[in-house]
Amino acid sequence: MGRSRRNKPLLERLVISDVAAEGKALGRVNDTVVFVPLAAPGDVVDVQVTKKRKKYFEGRPVKFHHLSEMRAEPFCEHFGVCGGCKWQHLPYSEQVKFKQREVLNNLQRIGKVELPEISPILASPQERFYRNKLEFTFSNKRWLSLEEMESEEVIDNKNGLGFHIPGMFDKVIDIKECHLQRQPSNDIRMAIRNYALQNNWTFFDLRAQEGFLRTLIIRTTSTGETMVIVVFFHEDEEKRNSLFEYLKEHFPEVTSWMYVINEKKNDTITDQEVVLQDGRDHIFEEMEGLKFKIGPKSFYQTNSEQAYNLYKVARDFAGLTGEETVYDLYTGTGTIANFVAGNAKKVVGIEYVPEAIEDAHINSEINNIQNTRFFAGDMKDLLNHDLFEKEGFPDVIITDPPRAGMHEDVVRTILNAAPEKIVYVSCNSATQARDINILDARYRVTAIQPVDMFPHTHHVENVALLERK
Repeated sequence: MGRSRRNKPLLERLVISDVAAEGKALGRVNDTVVFVPLAAPGDVVDVQVTKKRKKYFEGRPVKFHHLSEMRAEPFCEHFGVCGGCKWQHLPYSEQVKFKQREVLNNLQRIGKVELPEISPILASPQERFYRNKLEFTFSNKRWLSLEEMESEEVIDNKNGLGFHIPGMFDKVIDIKECHLQRQPSNDIRMAIRNYALQNNWTFFDLRAQEGFLRTLIIRTTSTGETMVIVVFFHEDEEKRNSLFEYLKEHFPEVTSWMYVINEKKNDTITDQEVVLQDGRDHIFEEMEGLKFKIGPKSFYQTNSEQAYNLYKVARDFAGLTGEETVYDLYTGTGTIANFVAGNAKKVVGIEYVPEAIEDAHINSEINNIQNTRFFAGDMKDLLNHDLFEKEGFPDVIITDPPRAGMHEDVVRTILNAAPEKIVYVSCNSATQARDINILDARYRVTAIQPVDMFPHTHHVENVALLERK
Protein backbone atom coordinates (compact mmCIF):
# COMPACT_ATOMS: atom_id res chain seq x y z
CA MET A 1 0.00 0.00 0.00
CA GLY A 2 1.71 3.20 -1.18
CA ARG A 3 1.20 6.65 0.26
CA SER A 4 0.64 9.91 -1.55
CA ARG A 5 1.95 13.23 -0.30
CA ARG A 6 -1.26 14.14 1.48
CA ASN A 7 -1.69 10.85 3.29
CA LYS A 8 -4.21 9.60 0.72
CA PRO A 9 -3.22 5.98 0.16
CA LEU A 10 -2.98 4.11 -3.11
CA LEU A 11 -4.83 0.83 -2.57
CA GLU A 12 -3.23 -1.85 -4.69
CA ARG A 13 -5.09 -4.78 -6.21
CA LEU A 14 -8.43 -3.99 -4.56
CA VAL A 15 -11.01 -6.67 -5.38
CA ILE A 16 -14.34 -5.12 -6.36
CA SER A 17 -17.07 -7.21 -4.76
CA ASP A 18 -20.39 -5.43 -5.26
CA VAL A 19 -22.35 -2.44 -6.55
CA ALA A 20 -23.35 0.25 -4.04
CA ALA A 21 -25.60 3.30 -4.02
CA GLU A 22 -25.29 6.11 -6.56
CA GLY A 23 -23.82 3.84 -9.19
CA LYS A 24 -20.47 3.29 -7.47
CA ALA A 25 -18.87 -0.13 -6.99
CA LEU A 26 -17.28 -1.21 -3.73
CA GLY A 27 -14.42 -3.22 -2.31
CA ARG A 28 -13.08 -3.72 1.20
CA VAL A 29 -9.74 -3.21 2.91
CA ASN A 30 -9.96 -4.90 6.32
CA ASP A 31 -13.08 -3.28 7.87
CA THR A 32 -13.09 -0.22 5.59
CA VAL A 33 -15.46 -0.03 2.64
CA VAL A 34 -14.01 1.65 -0.47
CA PHE A 35 -16.38 3.21 -3.03
CA VAL A 36 -15.05 3.30 -6.61
CA PRO A 37 -16.76 4.64 -9.76
CA LEU A 38 -16.51 2.96 -13.18
CA ALA A 39 -15.66 -0.44 -11.66
CA ALA A 40 -17.58 -3.72 -11.79
CA PRO A 41 -17.84 -6.69 -9.40
CA GLY A 42 -14.91 -8.99 -10.25
CA ASP A 43 -12.48 -6.22 -11.23
CA VAL A 44 -9.08 -6.14 -9.52
CA VAL A 45 -7.89 -2.56 -9.51
CA ASP A 46 -5.45 -0.08 -8.01
CA VAL A 47 -7.44 2.73 -6.41
CA GLN A 48 -6.19 6.21 -5.54
CA VAL A 49 -8.09 7.29 -2.43
CA THR A 50 -9.61 10.77 -2.85
CA LYS A 51 -11.66 10.98 0.35
CA LYS A 52 -11.00 9.39 3.77
CA ARG A 53 -13.70 8.97 6.39
CA LYS A 54 -13.75 6.86 9.55
CA LYS A 55 -15.98 4.16 8.11
CA TYR A 56 -15.30 4.41 4.37
CA PHE A 57 -12.97 5.67 1.64
CA GLU A 58 -13.78 7.03 -1.80
CA GLY A 59 -11.32 6.66 -4.65
CA ARG A 60 -10.77 6.53 -8.38
CA PRO A 61 -9.42 3.59 -10.38
CA VAL A 62 -5.88 4.18 -11.70
CA LYS A 63 -4.90 0.73 -12.99
CA PHE A 64 -6.93 -2.40 -13.76
CA HIS A 65 -5.08 -5.68 -13.15
CA HIS A 66 -8.03 -7.91 -14.00
CA LEU A 67 -11.30 -7.01 -15.72
CA SER A 68 -14.52 -8.61 -14.56
CA GLU A 69 -16.26 -11.02 -16.91
CA MET A 70 -19.44 -9.11 -16.10
CA ARG A 71 -18.23 -6.01 -17.94
CA ALA A 72 -19.74 -4.64 -21.15
CA GLU A 73 -17.96 -2.46 -23.70
CA PRO A 74 -19.11 1.18 -23.27
CA PHE A 75 -20.70 2.43 -26.51
CA CYS A 76 -20.04 6.16 -26.02
CA GLU A 77 -16.67 7.79 -26.64
CA HIS A 78 -17.32 10.22 -23.77
CA PHE A 79 -18.03 7.54 -21.17
CA GLY A 80 -15.93 7.94 -18.02
CA VAL A 81 -15.55 11.71 -18.36
CA CYS A 82 -19.13 12.79 -19.01
CA GLY A 83 -21.26 12.00 -15.96
CA GLY A 84 -24.47 11.37 -17.90
CA CYS A 85 -24.23 7.55 -17.98
CA LYS A 86 -22.34 5.96 -15.09
CA TRP A 87 -23.09 2.31 -15.89
CA GLN A 88 -22.28 1.73 -19.56
CA HIS A 89 -19.56 -0.70 -18.45
CA LEU A 90 -22.25 -2.99 -17.02
CA PRO A 91 -24.62 -5.00 -19.27
CA TYR A 92 -28.17 -3.65 -19.07
CA SER A 93 -29.40 -7.06 -17.83
CA GLU A 94 -27.10 -6.65 -14.79
CA GLN A 95 -28.03 -2.99 -14.22
CA VAL A 96 -31.70 -3.83 -13.73
CA LYS A 97 -30.81 -6.59 -11.23
CA PHE A 98 -28.91 -4.08 -9.10
CA LYS A 99 -31.79 -1.61 -9.33
CA GLN A 100 -34.32 -4.26 -8.29
CA ARG A 101 -32.13 -5.18 -5.32
CA GLU A 102 -31.75 -1.54 -4.26
CA VAL A 103 -35.55 -1.02 -4.20
CA LEU A 104 -36.06 -4.16 -2.11
CA ASN A 105 -33.20 -3.29 0.27
CA ASN A 106 -34.53 0.22 0.87
CA LEU A 107 -38.09 -0.96 1.49
CA GLN A 108 -36.87 -3.62 3.95
CA ARG A 109 -34.15 -1.62 5.71
CA ILE A 110 -35.85 1.80 5.92
CA GLY A 111 -39.51 0.83 5.55
CA LYS A 112 -39.36 -1.99 8.14
CA VAL A 113 -42.83 -3.15 7.07
CA GLU A 114 -44.25 -6.44 5.89
CA LEU A 115 -43.83 -6.71 2.11
CA PRO A 116 -45.39 -8.85 -0.62
CA GLU A 117 -43.16 -10.50 -3.22
CA ILE A 118 -41.62 -7.78 -5.39
CA SER A 119 -42.53 -7.98 -9.11
CA PRO A 120 -39.66 -8.25 -11.62
CA ILE A 121 -38.46 -4.80 -12.68
CA LEU A 122 -39.88 -3.40 -15.94
CA ALA A 123 -36.81 -2.74 -18.10
CA SER A 124 -36.85 0.25 -20.46
CA PRO A 125 -37.92 -0.79 -23.99
CA GLN A 126 -35.13 1.44 -25.30
CA GLU A 127 -31.65 1.33 -23.78
CA ARG A 128 -30.43 4.27 -25.89
CA PHE A 129 -32.04 7.43 -27.28
CA TYR A 130 -34.73 7.25 -24.60
CA ARG A 131 -34.63 10.84 -23.31
CA ASN A 132 -37.05 13.46 -24.65
CA LYS A 133 -35.22 16.45 -23.17
CA LEU A 134 -31.55 17.43 -22.93
CA GLU A 135 -29.83 20.65 -21.88
CA PHE A 136 -26.37 21.52 -23.15
CA THR A 137 -24.01 24.25 -21.93
CA PHE A 138 -21.79 26.50 -24.06
CA SER A 139 -18.39 27.10 -22.44
CA ASN A 140 -15.20 28.86 -23.50
CA LYS A 141 -13.26 26.54 -21.18
CA ARG A 142 -14.06 23.05 -22.37
CA TRP A 143 -12.57 20.01 -20.67
CA LEU A 144 -9.29 19.07 -22.36
CA SER A 145 -8.54 15.39 -22.91
CA LEU A 146 -5.41 13.81 -21.44
CA GLU A 147 -3.89 13.70 -24.95
CA GLU A 148 -4.53 17.41 -25.46
CA MET A 149 -3.04 18.32 -22.08
CA GLU A 150 0.05 16.19 -22.68
CA SER A 151 0.64 17.41 -26.24
CA GLU A 152 2.91 20.38 -26.82
CA GLU A 153 0.52 22.00 -29.29
CA VAL A 154 -1.00 25.31 -28.29
CA ILE A 155 -4.79 24.91 -28.16
CA ASP A 156 -6.42 28.13 -29.29
CA ASN A 157 -10.01 26.93 -29.42
CA LYS A 158 -11.32 25.96 -26.00
CA ASN A 159 -14.99 26.43 -26.91
CA GLY A 160 -17.29 23.50 -26.24
CA LEU A 161 -20.98 22.62 -26.22
CA GLY A 162 -22.03 19.74 -24.02
CA PHE A 163 -22.48 18.63 -20.41
CA HIS A 164 -20.86 19.80 -17.18
CA ILE A 165 -18.11 17.55 -15.85
CA PRO A 166 -19.36 16.11 -12.52
CA GLY A 167 -18.17 18.24 -9.62
CA MET A 168 -16.81 21.05 -11.83
CA PHE A 169 -19.26 23.86 -12.44
CA ASP A 170 -17.09 25.69 -14.98
CA LYS A 171 -15.84 22.74 -17.06
CA VAL A 172 -17.91 21.41 -19.95
CA ILE A 173 -17.15 18.35 -22.08
CA ASP A 174 -17.51 19.05 -25.80
CA ILE A 175 -19.91 16.31 -26.87
CA LYS A 176 -19.43 14.86 -30.35
CA GLU A 177 -22.25 12.32 -30.16
CA CYS A 178 -24.72 11.70 -27.35
CA HIS A 179 -26.69 8.44 -27.26
CA LEU A 180 -29.42 9.72 -24.95
CA GLN A 181 -31.75 11.56 -27.36
CA ARG A 182 -32.74 10.59 -30.85
CA GLN A 183 -32.15 12.64 -33.96
CA PRO A 184 -32.33 15.42 -34.96
CA SER A 185 -30.88 16.27 -31.51
CA ASN A 186 -27.23 15.46 -32.28
CA ASP A 187 -27.29 17.12 -35.69
CA ILE A 188 -28.91 20.30 -34.33
CA ARG A 189 -26.37 20.59 -31.49
CA MET A 190 -23.42 20.10 -33.84
CA ALA A 191 -24.86 22.54 -36.42
CA ILE A 192 -25.23 25.29 -33.80
CA ARG A 193 -21.74 24.59 -32.43
CA ASN A 194 -20.09 24.66 -35.85
CA TYR A 195 -22.01 27.75 -37.04
CA ALA A 196 -20.95 29.62 -33.89
CA LEU A 197 -17.29 28.59 -34.29
CA GLN A 198 -17.23 29.55 -38.00
CA ASN A 199 -18.60 32.99 -37.12
CA ASN A 200 -16.30 33.48 -34.11
CA TRP A 201 -19.18 33.90 -31.67
CA THR A 202 -18.27 33.87 -28.01
CA PHE A 203 -19.21 30.88 -25.84
CA PHE A 204 -20.14 31.70 -22.25
CA ASP A 205 -17.46 32.18 -19.58
CA LEU A 206 -19.06 30.81 -16.41
CA ARG A 207 -16.57 32.44 -14.04
CA ALA A 208 -16.33 35.87 -15.68
CA GLN A 209 -20.06 35.84 -16.60
CA GLU A 210 -19.55 37.02 -20.17
CA GLY A 211 -20.08 35.71 -23.70
CA PHE A 212 -22.96 35.40 -26.15
CA LEU A 213 -24.12 31.76 -26.31
CA ARG A 214 -25.20 30.27 -23.00
CA THR A 215 -27.29 27.08 -23.09
CA LEU A 216 -29.26 24.94 -25.53
CA ILE A 217 -32.36 22.89 -24.71
CA ILE A 218 -33.75 20.31 -27.13
CA ARG A 219 -37.08 18.56 -26.53
CA THR A 220 -38.43 15.74 -28.70
CA THR A 221 -41.64 13.71 -28.63
CA SER A 222 -42.62 10.20 -29.69
CA THR A 223 -44.88 11.86 -32.29
CA GLY A 224 -41.79 13.25 -34.08
CA GLU A 225 -42.07 16.88 -32.95
CA THR A 226 -39.02 18.87 -31.84
CA MET A 227 -38.56 22.07 -29.81
CA VAL A 228 -35.26 23.97 -29.78
CA ILE A 229 -34.56 26.70 -27.20
CA VAL A 230 -31.34 28.73 -27.51
CA VAL A 231 -30.38 30.77 -24.44
CA PHE A 232 -28.26 33.89 -25.08
CA PHE A 233 -26.52 35.95 -22.41
CA HIS A 234 -27.43 39.21 -24.18
CA GLU A 235 -29.52 40.25 -27.16
CA ASP A 236 -27.98 40.64 -30.62
CA GLU A 237 -30.88 40.63 -33.02
CA GLU A 238 -28.78 40.30 -36.15
CA LYS A 239 -26.81 37.31 -34.88
CA ARG A 240 -29.88 35.67 -33.37
CA ASN A 241 -31.86 35.94 -36.60
CA SER A 242 -28.94 34.68 -38.70
CA LEU A 243 -28.58 31.59 -36.49
CA PHE A 244 -32.26 30.71 -36.64
CA GLU A 245 -32.44 31.30 -40.43
CA TYR A 246 -29.52 28.91 -40.86
CA LEU A 247 -31.14 26.31 -38.58
CA LYS A 248 -34.58 26.58 -40.20
CA GLU A 249 -33.04 26.00 -43.60
CA HIS A 250 -31.21 22.86 -42.45
CA PHE A 251 -33.88 21.46 -40.10
CA PRO A 252 -37.29 22.22 -41.65
CA GLU A 253 -38.84 19.38 -39.60
CA VAL A 254 -38.44 21.27 -36.28
CA THR A 255 -41.80 22.33 -34.84
CA SER A 256 -40.75 25.07 -32.44
CA TRP A 257 -37.82 27.55 -32.44
CA MET A 258 -37.53 29.58 -29.23
CA TYR A 259 -35.00 31.71 -27.38
CA VAL A 260 -34.28 33.29 -24.00
CA ILE A 261 -32.13 36.29 -23.09
CA ASN A 262 -30.78 35.28 -19.69
CA GLU A 263 -28.60 37.98 -18.09
CA LYS A 264 -28.66 36.59 -14.55
CA LYS A 265 -26.00 34.55 -12.80
CA ASN A 266 -27.60 31.08 -12.98
CA ASP A 267 -28.78 29.03 -15.94
CA THR A 268 -32.36 28.27 -14.88
CA ILE A 269 -35.01 29.66 -17.21
CA THR A 270 -38.03 29.02 -14.95
CA ASP A 271 -38.14 32.75 -14.10
CA GLN A 272 -37.25 33.93 -17.63
CA GLU A 273 -39.41 34.88 -20.61
CA VAL A 274 -39.16 32.33 -23.40
CA VAL A 275 -39.75 34.04 -26.74
CA LEU A 276 -41.07 32.34 -29.87
CA GLN A 277 -38.75 32.86 -32.84
CA ASP A 278 -40.63 30.67 -35.29
CA GLY A 279 -43.15 27.84 -35.47
CA ARG A 280 -45.38 26.82 -32.53
CA ASP A 281 -44.73 27.74 -28.89
CA HIS A 282 -45.43 24.12 -27.86
CA ILE A 283 -45.14 20.53 -29.01
CA PHE A 284 -47.48 17.60 -28.40
CA GLU A 285 -46.82 14.23 -26.82
CA GLU A 286 -49.37 11.45 -27.19
CA MET A 287 -50.23 8.56 -24.91
CA GLU A 288 -53.03 6.08 -25.51
CA GLY A 289 -54.84 8.55 -27.75
CA LEU A 290 -54.49 11.41 -25.25
CA LYS A 291 -52.59 14.53 -26.30
CA PHE A 292 -50.33 16.40 -23.89
CA LYS A 293 -49.19 19.94 -24.61
CA ILE A 294 -45.56 20.58 -23.75
CA GLY A 295 -44.28 24.15 -23.52
CA PRO A 296 -40.66 25.24 -22.98
CA LYS A 297 -40.99 25.03 -19.18
CA SER A 298 -43.39 22.07 -18.92
CA PHE A 299 -42.43 19.04 -16.89
CA TYR A 300 -42.95 15.73 -18.66
CA GLN A 301 -41.46 12.34 -17.72
CA THR A 302 -38.11 12.18 -19.53
CA ASN A 303 -38.52 8.70 -21.01
CA SER A 304 -41.82 8.97 -22.92
CA GLU A 305 -42.23 5.31 -23.83
CA GLN A 306 -41.45 4.04 -20.35
CA ALA A 307 -43.59 6.79 -18.76
CA TYR A 308 -46.57 5.15 -20.48
CA ASN A 309 -45.68 1.80 -18.87
CA LEU A 310 -45.20 3.50 -15.49
CA TYR A 311 -48.62 5.17 -15.68
CA LYS A 312 -50.25 1.89 -16.73
CA VAL A 313 -48.84 0.27 -13.56
CA ALA A 314 -50.24 3.15 -11.46
CA ARG A 315 -53.66 2.82 -13.14
CA ASP A 316 -53.71 -0.98 -12.75
CA PHE A 317 -52.78 -0.68 -9.06
CA ALA A 318 -55.57 1.88 -8.53
CA GLY A 319 -58.09 -0.66 -9.89
CA LEU A 320 -60.66 2.03 -10.74
CA THR A 321 -64.28 1.15 -11.57
CA GLY A 322 -65.53 4.60 -12.62
CA GLU A 323 -67.11 5.34 -9.24
CA GLU A 324 -64.04 6.66 -7.38
CA THR A 325 -62.88 10.12 -6.38
CA VAL A 326 -59.14 10.12 -7.03
CA TYR A 327 -56.59 12.62 -5.72
CA ASP A 328 -53.42 12.95 -7.81
CA LEU A 329 -50.76 14.56 -5.61
CA TYR A 330 -47.76 16.33 -7.21
CA THR A 331 -49.72 16.14 -10.45
CA GLY A 332 -47.27 18.24 -12.51
CA THR A 333 -48.96 18.98 -15.83
CA GLY A 334 -51.76 16.55 -14.98
CA THR A 335 -50.42 13.60 -16.96
CA ILE A 336 -51.46 10.89 -14.50
CA ALA A 337 -54.69 12.73 -13.59
CA ASN A 338 -55.78 12.93 -17.22
CA PHE A 339 -54.53 9.40 -17.92
CA VAL A 340 -56.79 7.84 -15.24
CA ALA A 341 -59.74 10.27 -15.58
CA GLY A 342 -61.60 7.98 -18.01
CA ASN A 343 -61.73 5.29 -15.30
CA ALA A 344 -62.74 7.57 -12.40
CA LYS A 345 -65.76 9.57 -11.29
CA LYS A 346 -63.57 12.59 -10.49
CA VAL A 347 -59.85 13.40 -10.30
CA VAL A 348 -58.41 16.22 -8.17
CA GLY A 349 -54.83 17.20 -9.03
CA ILE A 350 -52.58 19.27 -6.76
CA GLU A 351 -49.22 20.78 -7.72
CA TYR A 352 -46.88 23.48 -6.37
CA VAL A 353 -46.01 25.11 -9.74
CA PRO A 354 -48.81 27.38 -11.06
CA GLU A 355 -47.63 27.13 -14.70
CA ALA A 356 -47.83 23.34 -14.50
CA ILE A 357 -51.43 23.58 -13.28
CA GLU A 358 -52.25 25.85 -16.25
CA ASP A 359 -50.86 23.10 -18.51
CA ALA A 360 -52.92 20.50 -16.63
CA HIS A 361 -56.12 22.48 -17.30
CA ILE A 362 -55.20 22.81 -20.98
CA ASN A 363 -54.42 19.09 -21.26
CA SER A 364 -57.89 18.28 -19.91
CA GLU A 365 -59.50 20.73 -22.36
CA ILE A 366 -57.57 19.41 -25.38
CA ASN A 367 -58.77 15.89 -24.61
CA ASN A 368 -62.32 16.96 -23.69
CA ILE A 369 -61.88 15.58 -20.15
CA GLN A 370 -64.46 17.18 -17.87
CA ASN A 371 -64.09 15.34 -14.57
CA THR A 372 -60.74 16.83 -13.45
CA ARG A 373 -60.08 19.67 -11.01
CA PHE A 374 -56.63 21.19 -10.49
CA PHE A 375 -55.21 23.33 -7.68
CA ALA A 376 -51.85 25.10 -7.35
CA GLY A 377 -50.15 25.51 -3.98
CA ASP A 378 -48.01 23.89 -1.31
CA MET A 379 -49.24 20.34 -0.76
CA LYS A 380 -49.10 20.51 3.05
CA ASP A 381 -51.25 23.69 3.01
CA LEU A 382 -53.73 22.70 0.29
CA LEU A 383 -54.38 19.08 1.16
CA ASN A 384 -56.69 19.37 4.15
CA HIS A 385 -60.15 18.59 5.53
CA ASP A 386 -61.67 21.74 3.92
CA LEU A 387 -60.59 20.61 0.46
CA PHE A 388 -62.02 17.13 1.08
CA GLU A 389 -65.32 18.68 2.26
CA LYS A 390 -65.47 20.77 -0.91
CA GLU A 391 -64.19 18.33 -3.55
CA GLY A 392 -65.03 14.99 -1.96
CA PHE A 393 -63.06 12.60 0.23
CA PRO A 394 -60.58 10.44 -1.70
CA ASP A 395 -61.29 6.79 -2.44
CA VAL A 396 -57.85 6.47 -4.05
CA ILE A 397 -54.78 8.68 -3.69
CA ILE A 398 -52.06 8.55 -6.33
CA THR A 399 -48.90 10.34 -5.24
CA ASP A 400 -45.76 10.99 -7.29
CA PRO A 401 -43.58 13.28 -5.12
CA PRO A 402 -40.10 14.65 -5.89
CA ARG A 403 -36.93 12.83 -4.71
CA ALA A 404 -37.32 14.20 -1.16
CA GLY A 405 -40.58 12.27 -0.78
CA MET A 406 -43.65 13.66 1.00
CA HIS A 407 -43.64 16.17 3.87
CA GLU A 408 -44.62 14.39 7.07
CA ASP A 409 -47.70 16.67 7.41
CA VAL A 410 -48.87 15.40 3.99
CA VAL A 411 -48.40 11.77 5.07
CA ARG A 412 -50.43 12.44 8.25
CA THR A 413 -53.19 14.12 6.20
CA ILE A 414 -53.35 11.06 3.92
CA LEU A 415 -53.62 8.80 7.00
CA ASN A 416 -56.50 10.90 8.33
CA ALA A 417 -58.25 11.01 4.93
CA ALA A 418 -58.12 7.19 4.98
CA PRO A 419 -58.59 6.36 1.27
CA GLU A 420 -59.11 2.69 0.40
CA LYS A 421 -55.92 2.66 -1.66
CA ILE A 422 -52.72 4.67 -2.02
CA VAL A 423 -50.65 4.29 -5.18
CA TYR A 424 -47.18 5.64 -4.39
CA VAL A 425 -45.03 6.38 -7.46
CA SER A 426 -41.46 7.21 -6.45
CA CYS A 427 -38.15 8.16 -8.06
CA ASN A 428 -36.35 7.52 -4.75
CA SER A 429 -37.18 4.27 -2.96
CA ALA A 430 -35.35 5.42 0.20
CA THR A 431 -37.74 8.32 0.88
CA GLN A 432 -40.65 6.19 -0.34
CA ALA A 433 -39.71 3.57 2.28
CA ARG A 434 -39.55 6.26 4.99
CA ASP A 435 -43.07 7.46 4.11
CA ILE A 436 -44.42 3.89 3.88
CA ASN A 437 -43.11 3.28 7.40
CA ILE A 438 -45.42 6.06 8.69
CA LEU A 439 -48.35 4.87 6.55
CA ASP A 440 -47.94 1.39 8.06
CA ALA A 441 -50.10 2.58 10.97
CA ARG A 442 -53.14 2.11 8.74
CA TYR A 443 -51.98 0.54 5.47
CA ARG A 444 -50.23 -2.58 4.26
CA VAL A 445 -48.16 -2.83 1.07
CA THR A 446 -49.86 -5.29 -1.30
CA ALA A 447 -47.89 -4.83 -4.54
CA ILE A 448 -44.46 -3.50 -5.57
CA GLN A 449 -43.37 -2.81 -9.15
CA PRO A 450 -39.95 -1.26 -9.90
CA VAL A 451 -39.73 0.51 -13.28
CA ASP A 452 -36.47 1.51 -14.96
CA MET A 453 -36.74 4.89 -16.67
CA PHE A 454 -33.02 5.65 -16.99
CA PRO A 455 -30.78 2.92 -18.46
CA HIS A 456 -27.03 3.25 -17.77
CA THR A 457 -27.69 5.32 -14.63
CA HIS A 458 -28.33 4.13 -11.07
CA HIS A 459 -31.76 5.85 -10.90
CA VAL A 460 -34.87 3.71 -10.61
CA GLU A 461 -38.60 4.36 -10.12
CA ASN A 462 -40.83 2.23 -7.94
CA VAL A 463 -44.61 1.93 -7.66
CA ALA A 464 -46.10 0.60 -4.42
CA LEU A 465 -49.75 -0.19 -3.76
CA LEU A 466 -50.95 0.33 -0.19
CA GLU A 467 -54.36 -0.86 0.92
CA ARG A 468 -56.19 -0.02 4.12
CA LYS A 469 -55.81 -2.63 6.87
